[in-house]
Amino acid sequence: MATEKGIVIRTDSSGAWVKTVKSNACEGCASKGSCQAMGGEDMEVKVINDIGATVGDRIVLSFRTAALLKATFLIYVFPILVLIAGAAIGQKYAPFFGFTPTGFSVVVGFSFFFTAVLVVKTSANRLVKKNEYRPKIIKILRT
Repeated sequence: MATEKGIVIRTDSSGAWVKTVKSNACEGCASKGSCQAMGGEDMEVKVINDIGATVGDRIVLSFRTAALLKATFLIYVFPILVLIAGAAIGQKYAPFFGFTPTGFSVVVGFSFFFTAVLVVKTSANRLVKKNEYRPKIIKILRT
């Protein structure tokens, strides 16, 4: 489980918004450009607020690394594997349809790839609603 410190900047009925400072771990992340950066080192993250943190509280938030790895696999690795499988299938079955293996491999491979992208988008919309894929406030720091 990874942890990060931050400050609660607003709350609502579905959670809290926390301002965190980008850490060194952000530099190695493939998704660092998709974070909601606030013009520098700060970023806002919507988190689960089960412990009742209020605006201005300094907090520690955590997120499950296993869930992060699953999401990363789904977004980055799954489409590539499906592309390769589609290309291999296209290569094998091209003679049955009277096409050249290379051209049919490309067409089937990219067809599989775009289908995988649609699957990822649909799955991502469902995963966003699951709490295991959202950071959670685990502690309020006392000053």
